[in-house]
Amino acid sequence: MSGRRCIAWFDNEDSILAAVTAARRAGYTIDDVYTPYAVHGMDEAMGLPPSRLRWVCLGCGLFGLTFGLLFQIWTSAVSWPLHVGGKPPFSAPSFVPVSFELMMLVAGLGTVAALLARTRLYPRLRLGSVLNGVTNDRFALVLATADAPSDENEKQAFCRRMRAIDVEFVEVSA
Repeated sequence: MSGRRCIAWFDNEDSILAAVTAARRAGYTIDDVYTPYAVHGMDEAMGLPPSRLRWVCLGCGLFGLTFGLLFQIWTSAVSWPLHVGGKPPFSAPSFVPVSFELMMLVAGLGTVAALLARTRLYPRLRLGSVLNGVTNDRFALVLATADAPSDENEKQAFCRRMRAIDVEFVEVSA
């Protein structure tokens, strides 16, 4: 990911949402969008596919539920059957709380682990600097540019039409 990038700065979420939609419609390559908080509708505006983490969560939850049920059935009905108060060793209603809690635990931990693995956020990871101001009150749209000056002029004119408060071009190395 090396080359020049056009960074357009906006001061509110409506402006950047309109700019992202227009940039995608115009066929520009959107490198990234930086916002201080989650902007509703930004995923659709950028054309991002739906997250697959929900399927990871479902799979981990079903694994936890199945493991919890099978482990309880094995321990109470197969390995060490005890008749307590006249109840049978396999008493399904008594397995519900532990199975539910194990399902929630495995689903939560599995989803967080998958998120960290997918985004490559490992312990002691040194991240590059985030654009100044986007964690506070500014919004930034980053567009890839060609090396031609005419492309930069075209992108700058596009960003000005979209009411960008500032447009700058930076060199990005891999």
